[in-house]
Amino acid sequence: MPTSQPSGGRPSAARVVVVALLAALAFLPIANWIPGGHDTDWYDTARQLWTLGSLIVAGLAVILAMSAERYGGLAEPLWRRLAALPRPSGRVAAAVLVLAAFGVYALVATDVFSRRPLLIDEVIQLFQARIFEQGRLWLASPGHPELFGSMHLVDQGGRIYGQFPAGGPAVLALGDALGAAWLVGPACGAIAVAAFIVFLRTTEPGRATRWAAAALFALAPFTVFQAGSHMNHGFTLAALLVATAALSRVVTSDTPRPWLALVSGLGYGIAATIRPTDALAFALPAGVWYLARAVRDRRRLSDLLASGVGVALPMAALLWVNGHTTGDPFLFGYQVLWGKEHNLGFHRAPWGPVHTPLRGLELVNVYFLRLQRYLFESPVPSLVPVLAALALAPAFGPFDRLLLTSAGLLVGLYFAYWHNGFFLGPRFLYPLMPVLALWTARLPGVVKARFGRGFAWRFVLAAFAVTAVMALAFQVPDRARQYRSGLFTMRWNADSTAAADGIRGALVLVRESWGSQVIARMWGLGLTRSEAEWLYRSVDVCQLDWGVTQAEQRGLKGPAAVAVLRPLTADSIRVVATPFSADVSERYLPGTRYAAPCAAKVREDREGFTLYTPLILSRFGGNVYVRDLHAQDTVALAMYPGRPIYLVRPSGAAERSTPRFYPVTRDSLAQAWGVPVARLGAAPAPSP
Repeated sequence: MPTSQPSGGRPSAARVVVVALLAALAFLPIANWIPGGHDTDWYDTARQLWTLGSLIVAGLAVILAMSAERYGGLAEPLWRRLAALPRPSGRVAAAVLVLAAFGVYALVATDVFSRRPLLIDEVIQLFQARIFEQGRLWLASPGHPELFGSMHLVDQGGRIYGQFPAGGPAVLALGDALGAAWLVGPACGAIAVAAFIVFLRTTEPGRATRWAAAALFALAPFTVFQAGSHMNHGFTLAALLVATAALSRVVTSDTPRPWLALVSGLGYGIAATIRPTDALAFALPAGVWYLARAVRDRRRLSDLLASGVGVALPMAALLWVNGHTTGDPFLFGYQVLWGKEHNLGFHRAPWGPVHTPLRGLELVNVYFLRLQRYLFESPVPSLVPVLAALALAPAFGPFDRLLLTSAGLLVGLYFAYWHNGFFLGPRFLYPLMPVLALWTARLPGVVKARFGRGFAWRFVLAAFAVTAVMALAFQVPDRARQYRSGLFTMRWNADSTAAADGIRGALVLVRESWGSQVIARMWGLGLTRSEAEWLYRSVDVCQLDWGVTQAEQRGLKGPAAVAVLRPLTADSIRVVATPFSADVSERYLPGTRYAAPCAAKVREDREGFTLYTPLILSRFGGNVYVRDLHAQDTVALAMYPGRPIYLVRPSGAAERSTPRFYPVTRDSLAQAWGVPVARLGAAPAPSP
């Protein structure tokens, strides 16, 4: 029987305070009031749009509510006929919603995201998935990280592997092995919808609320766009919802259900192998619940033990993978790459300033402000119904307390995390989607219970309808167009272009921006990712290029190279984004006049550059892709002698210029690099 229905009573003072704090985080630009940290320069525009949208929605909702009060009786015969129609069974309705959600997610993956990984996190996890598909945990390193390295690839101890926990790549590998990695996100999204429906049937007594919550969760823009991507947030949420649905069946059963408890534990454990922080926020309250029930009733000890076994099995696999990659079961790839500074807590971040509680507050504020738009893409701030329902609901049921506790833990954990997680919305808050959908769907029922079927209830229903129409007509299509037109270079399919051009067995030099080249060269000097990022963000790129060149010429590595480069940060407070290149991550010290070598690099940037990392996924024709570092590429030519050579760069400097393969000769490279042609190896034999 559903057990989550709120009972009578007035909201407690503690709840009023919590709702007020959430409202402050969701509406006030607190980050802008704290100097020197994260800010929201878009807040004023957003506030104006929220105000205008809210006025439009409220005005139309008042008109509709008043019309319904006056003329609602005219439609009574129609409502009676509709009510008399046979309703589909719950299973049929659930199947329809799950299949519809899967179809929408797959459409977004195809039409909006081009079935491609568009963020470096997605690329690296798919790269690791393909390592798993070979029956391996890592690849042998070719050395020379300046030529073959990528930001989130660990290259240590002769091994190359991705920095992310193994669970996400393992899930991607299941789809990629079938040639459809792009369908993994939609499939996990559909599983999440199905699991949420099971949870609601167990815990939510109101039929209308159940289906409204399920539909809102399945079709909310935040859900749809995340589920259409290669990001691991959707994989994690699917596992968490399976775990929570199984938990709900266990704790509402009159008898122990160890097999369902095992499923619950497996869900939490699998989530932990993908995103440990998210899993901790949801598994910890669930574990406390299992333990408390076992203490009160020894028969429930089997549920506790089974759930523990379920958690332990995936975690054991994760620790085994860690032990065979990083060398320590409890050491993750991102810790190897970035150091202990990557961990949760208030300390120096891997790059940039120290992460303090104030910076944590800024980030949480930014996440909630962004959630107002990205959650439902509505003209009214998306969290208004959630906050209103939380404030007006008379009491919380046990599953409400479970989910709200998990939500609070999740926010608290990311309060203590230094990185600003934004892609397709405030992605670190994505596990809150079921909670937000449920409390949004509850608002009409809460209003009806408190105020009856009068004007307030009709106003809420009308406001929901107007908001949905406006979002579907305007905001959602605009967001889809924005995503569809963005990250153009990441969408370029090098394999299909190489196949069309007949390029096989080639060595391909990939022209990146000047700044990206300098970062990679620092990796080649043995600098950690944190050291390289700190220097890159603090030093004029021309000065940094000069310093890196000096270290290279003197053969300095690691701490010795850092010692040479550190003095260049003396003017770090004055550097700004470059005014010269399309790569605005490059730094410029105002007033600096660039000498000829740096001026040449600026001209090269203006001719167009592309990205190296997406090309590590290329598999056609045995082509080898290497970062174009000019004369330093003689190493690559020596490693792959006799291959035809191509340069990849855009056909022009325009933002949407398509990269192309340009054939180059060893003679032309020798002349451009100022090295003897003999150092570049033999040219390939002519075709017969």
